[in-house]
Amino acid sequence: MERVLDALGESVPCAKYNSWKVYIPEGEFLSKIGPTEFIKDLEKYAGPNAAQEWRKLLMLSQDAILPLSAAAMALPPLSVREDLGVISTAAVRYAPSLLKSFAQMGPQGALGATKLLRPFSEIMDSLGLKDPFVRNWVDLLAFLLAGVKSNGILSAEMIYMFAEWYKPGCVLEYPSHGSGAVVDALVRGMQKFGGRIALRSHVEKIVIENGRAVGVRLRGGQFIRAKKAVVSNASMWNTLNLLPSEAVPKSYQERIRSTPQCDSFMHLHLGFDAEGLPEDLGIHHIVVNDWVRGVDAEQNVVLISVPTVLSPDLAPPGKHVLHAYTPGTEPFELWEGLDRRSEEYKKIKAERAEVMWRAVERALGPGFDREKCEVKLIGTPLTHQRFLRRHRGTYGPAIQAGKDTFPGHKTPIPQLYCCGDSTFPGIGVPAVAASGAIVANSLVSVSQHSRLLDAVGM
Repeated sequence: MERVLDALGESVPCAKYNSWKVYIPEGEFLSKIGPTEFIKDLEKYAGPNAAQEWRKLLMLSQDAILPLSAAAMALPPLSVREDLGVISTAAVRYAPSLLKSFAQMGPQGALGATKLLRPFSEIMDSLGLKDPFVRNWVDLLAFLLAGVKSNGILSAEMIYMFAEWYKPGCVLEYPSHGSGAVVDALVRGMQKFGGRIALRSHVEKIVIENGRAVGVRLRGGQFIRAKKAVVSNASMWNTLNLLPSEAVPKSYQERIRSTPQCDSFMHLHLGFDAEGLPEDLGIHHIVVNDWVRGVDAEQNVVLISVPTVLSPDLAPPGKHVLHAYTPGTEPFELWEGLDRRSEEYKKIKAERAEVMWRAVERALGPGFDREKCEVKLIGTPLTHQRFLRRHRGTYGPAIQAGKDTFPGHKTPIPQLYCCGDSTFPGIGVPAVAASGAIVANSLVSVSQHSRLLDAVGM
C-alpha cells in the first residue's frame, strides 16, 4: 500500500507500535513483534519445545525461509503487469537481483523457490515442526492474513510476513486519523492526476457492446463510457451479476459459481467513556477461545481494535471507539432469508454477538461496562452484504494454495479487467493493493510503467 501511495506522491502520517494483546486458552500476554520477544512468551506458555521449534522456523531454516524471502522480495509486485511488457518491467529490470538471490541460494535453494506457490504448511512439515502451539500460532497468523490456515496460504505471502514481522527493530504502523486517512490519500492522488470519483453511484450493470466492455450504467440510468477499460474490484460473484449472461462464456460462469466462498462476519462497534480503563490498553487484542476447534471455526476467534488508543481524534475527548469482529467465520446460512426488521433477526443478532461482548469484557477488564456504552452497533452477514455489497457477505474466495489458484485480472470479455480479493494474489490488503497495481500497470504503456518504477526508486 505504501508503494501505491508513493506512486501517487502521497503519504499518510502513522503512529508506530510493536505489540498486540493475546488471550488464548493457555493465558494472556502482550505479544511483541521482533525476533526475540515472542520466544519468551513461548517458553512461558507453551514450553521449551515450542520455543525451540520457533527458533528453528525463524533462525535455523536458512535453506527454507531466508533464501526464499530474498527471492520473493527481489521482484516487487509493482513491477508486474499482465502482458508481454512484463519481460521489460520485471524480468529484465530485476534480473540482476533475481540472479543474485538465486546464486546465493545455490542449485538446491533455487529449486526450492517453487515452494513459494505451495502451501506454507509444507515448509513447516519439511522443517519437522510438530509442536501444537507453534502449528496453531502459524495457523492464526495465516488466517489473519488471508482467511485460510497454513495449509491453504501461499508460502510467498507468509514468507513476506515473516521476513518483515520478525526482523530486529521492526514496528507496526497505524494511520493517524484511522483507515479513512488511507482512503483520503488515495482519492487525493487520483484527483491530482485528473481522476474523478463518484460516490453514491450504484452500478446497475456493466455495458457490453459488440462483445466488449464499454462502460457502466448507474442505477439512476446514467451511462458512463470507458475510455480504455472497465475495471471491477467487486467480488467475482458480484461482477458476474453485473454482466449480461449471454455475453459471458458458460465455462467462465461455471468456474465462478463453483468457487468456494469464505464465510462472513459478525461486527460490534462501540463508543464508550475511557475512564476506569487500563492506561496501557493497547490498540489490538486477539481472543482465541479454543485451539482444538481450529482458528477458522465459527465463534472461536474474536479480533478487537481500539483505534483511539493511537488516534484519539477519532472520538470525542475522553472517549474510545472499538471495533470487534469474528473474522470470516460466520455462516451466511444462519441469516439467509431473515427480515432485518423482524424480532427473530434481532434475537439471533443479540445471541451471535454475545461472543464478541465477552471478548471485549475480557480485553478491557472490570472497568468496562457494556450497559454504559453510548454507541452500540451490531453487524451481521446481512449488514456486511448490504453495506459492502458483498455476495452473501463473504470475505472472498476460499481458494487453497496447492489445490487451486486465484484468477488473473483479464476476463473473457475484452476491455473488462478485475482486481481485488477475487484475483491474484488473493485476500488481504497487501494482496489487494498488488492486484490493483497489476491492472493499472497493464493499462499503460511499458515506457510509462518504467518511468513510474524510476520515480519511486524501484
